[in-house]
Amino acid sequence: ASVSEPAQKCCAENIQPFLTSILEELMGPVSSGFTEVRSLFDKEVNEIIQDFQKTNDMTRLKENVDQLMTLPFNSVKMEPCYLKVNLLQELLQDLKSRFKIYHIDFVIQRTQNFMQELMENAVYTFEQLFSPSRQADSAKVATTIEKVKLRVLK
Repeated sequence: ASVSEPAQKCCAENIQPFLTSILEELMGPVSSGFTEVRSLFDKEVNEIIQDFQKTNDMTRLKENVDQLMTLPFNSVKMEPCYLKVNLLQELLQDLKSRFKIYHIDFVIQRTQNFMQELMENAVYTFEQLFSPSRQADSAKVATTIEKVKLRVLK
């Protein structure tokens, strides 16, 4: 009880006025990282569509979709997404000194984990929605893939 009032006053005067600007500053790299995840998924599915339109090979399509399922664990392809979030390192250094924020690496790592999880969810959802369509007429497969991609990106 004796600490509550001074703590609330300290937060109201020294932290709360800065929260909005801090959040905006941090959201820039986080948003660009998640946008990069979205772009990577879009690019990979577009490559599957283009490959299928060239080959019309259902076996190869299955292989490409199976390969898409490994995308979240492909560190080389996911690296550009992760690099966007690394900008937090610089932003958090300033906050570390001003607000005694520690474990900056943990914040970055958790954000990157969420990015990987988002990609896992995207490729899983894509596979689940597209799976029944694999038996469809090959003339409609490319259109179906595009529709499923757009549905996942929503």
